[in-house]
Amino acid sequence: MNSRRPLAALATAAVLLLAGCGSSDSADDGPWRFTDDTGTKIELDAAPDRLLVQSSMAAALTDLGLGEKIVGTFGPLKNAEGKPDSQVAGLDIEAATDVTGGGEYGDIDLEKAAGLKPDLIVTSAYLEGDLWYLNAATAKKAKKLAPILVVSFDGKTLPELLKGTERAAKALGADLGAEDTEQAHDDFAAAADRVRGIASSMGKRTILAGSPAQDVFYASNPDVSPDLSYWRDELDLPLVTPSNPDEGGYFETLSWEKADKYTADVFLYDDRVGKAGLAILEDQPVFQTLEAAKNDAYVPWTSVAPPSHRAYANLMNRLADDLEKVL
Repeated sequence: MNSRRPLAALATAAVLLLAGCGSSDSADDGPWRFTDDTGTKIELDAAPDRLLVQSSMAAALTDLGLGEKIVGTFGPLKNAEGKPDSQVAGLDIEAATDVTGGGEYGDIDLEKAAGLKPDLIVTSAYLEGDLWYLNAATAKKAKKLAPILVVSFDGKTLPELLKGTERAAKALGADLGAEDTEQAHDDFAAAADRVRGIASSMGKRTILAGSPAQDVFYASNPDVSPDLSYWRDELDLPLVTPSNPDEGGYFETLSWEKADKYTADVFLYDDRVGKAGLAILEDQPVFQTLEAAKNDAYVPWTSVAPPSHRAYANLMNRLADDLEKVL
């Protein structure tokens, strides 16, 4: 797990959606221009047809009907157990040409990527200037292959980041009025209503979101995590808000001796830690004093999900199902 973002969900000042210029709202014939969320102006002779995309963003663009344009991906495809990672739900990982590098976080195989002849590279940013699964050194080299379009999640609410993804998708040729896309919006609203209904029945019970590591415990901060803040502020889910978040704001790091700093009747755990993470919790005596631990009220949380309405509709329905089982 990346120590800088153990929940990888993870931003401080609000970022305004920057208006595109030229043909940024469509993928018509002729020159293609788009201004991304970082203010970068991208200009191509024609609309891009060959996309190299960060894996969770690739899943979202596939949900929005752009799968055929994705020639390669970078970032996680499988979890530690060899199964499709929750970050790429809905993506055909066997069909994806993976160009993830074998070095440090954010490396890609530039030679393999060049062979795909991408017109455009697409990724996201949870923190301003920090591209998702594309480190600074690699990004500098990758820009020689194709321009990089960034969808920023920094400071955005969940609806805002979904809207930002759709803005980019529309510019790349997605039909946002397609029946499947409209159905995904309806499913998202229905799933949100399910979670809101569960929240109304919880009374004084609380939910703590977090992630275990071998030496420390990360308590997630709903103030800056787009999904957690949406569930707390819009759906009234009683999520605990840490009082002393680390720099960046996404979590508070606690020693295991202080793992009971916040009470919790349900523990929402980052599902990327898998069974190994749950095993860590079982070995921590202080954490085991929480009501969530006593009652085995552990609910998986996909802290990094494809930024599409379809993915979050499915995610919230799973959340509702799992909460119903432990409450």
